[in-house]
Amino acid sequence: MVDPTRARKLADRIKVVVADALEKRVKDPRLGFITITDARVTNDLQHATLYYTVFGSDEEKQGTRMALESAKGVLRSEVGRRTGIRLTPTLTFTADEVPETAQQITELLSKAAEQDARVAALAAGAQPAGEPDPYKKPADQDDAWDDEADDEADDEADDEDEVGEDPHRA
Repeated sequence: MVDPTRARKLADRIKVVVADALEKRVKDPRLGFITITDARVTNDLQHATLYYTVFGSDEEKQGTRMALESAKGVLRSEVGRRTGIRLTPTLTFTADEVPETAQQITELLSKAAEQDARVAALAAGAQPAGEPDPYKKPADQDDAWDDEADDEADDEADDEDEVGEDPHRA
């Protein structure tokens, strides 16, 4: 096992080497507008996976995939020559699906924003289902005075009950 930091540094170096070699050494007409987006190397440095995106139609993407497969040997020898490691890792090319996923997320977010706007428009003209003010209001001042007089009478009655009780009983 190799240090993961070393594997990460080697992956970054392989990404740069392969991108440069695709630009300068590989002259395949099937190779479209390609970008190497990421590279990952296993911890034993034996296998490297390179992620790429291609701008264009499905036919151009298919042609680029076939061009990468045919240029794999040239790219691997270039990686071995320019990295200087004892064992050159095998290269595997995988189409990066991050741009498509990002596009789908963007579309979903725009749909959600449209639905939020529709709900806000409906809520702007909405009326409450019940009373306009569902909260209880305090009683009038006259009623409040009556309630206080009743409370005082109740307190006096409670005091009389307590006087008649035995203080030793609990």
